[in-house]
Amino acid sequence: MKKADPLLVTRCADRFSAIGAEPRLQIVRLLLSAHPTGMVAGEIQEELGIPASTLSHHLEKLRQVGLVDVRRAGTFLWH
Repeated sequence: MKKADPLLVTRCADRFSAIGAEPRLQIVRLLLSAHPTGMVAGEIQEELGIPASTLSHHLEKLRQVGLVDVRRAGTFLWH
């Protein structure tokens, strides 16, 4: 059996860790249901009932590990 690339193993472990928190898993599931158009943070907040500062923290963690992309459209951040 071929030995796994250590960098790939680390990246996968980081991603699993990120979605190990229930709110982050809910966010990922919601964003997958909105694919490919995505959602703005306010829509995610309204749907899941997560306070804005907490949602921002979770979205940033998901972005850092490459599970969520963000694009700016005017004053809106689409995830």
